[in-house]
Amino acid sequence: MRDGLIEAIAAIRDNPDARCLLLQAEGRNFSAGADLTEFGSAASIFEGRRIRWDRDPWLPLLGLSVPTIAAIKGHTIGSGLEMAMLCDLRIAATDAVLGLPEAKLGMLPAAGGTQSLTRLVGSGSASPIILTGRNLDASEALELGIITEVTEPGELDRTAERRAEELVGLDPDVAMKLRRCLAASKDLPLHFGLELERRLATHRKGDGPI
Repeated sequence: MRDGLIEAIAAIRDNPDARCLLLQAEGRNFSAGADLTEFGSAASIFEGRRIRWDRDPWLPLLGLSVPTIAAIKGHTIGSGLEMAMLCDLRIAATDAVLGLPEAKLGMLPAAGGTQSLTRLVGSGSASPIILTGRNLDASEALELGIITEVTEPGELDRTAERRAEELVGLDPDVAMKLRRCLAASKDLPLHFGLELERRLATHRKGDGPI
């Protein structure tokens, strides 16, 4: 699955006509997390993780210029949740179960879990979720802001596809600039964020690098 994700993300990145990436899953679950058998003959799980990062789909996903959507259903655990949290819109079925269980397995959620969850919900809410490794249902995840919308399981794909159609209708340059402003708002002081917003708002395609 990892190699397929990497190829899909690269295809979107390299296609100037791409307008949106929608992540959907076959079967009952969005993703039950990393397959620990992937670590194979590595000396330890930790060494296996270092090897796995050479095939990292998370940072390439974060670096896309197009809007991204995750259609979340069933178990969305560990690295599966970490990937979903990098998406702009996170639409979940009412039966979704979300969690970062790594602490209970003697590991860290090191595909961005500590950073993404804290940015979404704040440290006060993120800390107990990460430290205890407990699962959340869709209603609690929506209330916290981990997901952006909840729908019935039978409506999930249609709802996600409708949202994708809305995003496809955006001017691609505007979509890219909006994503850049939103990403910067997580890290920049307000003064610098406002300056970036104004600079992007007045930048035209032919003006050269921003």
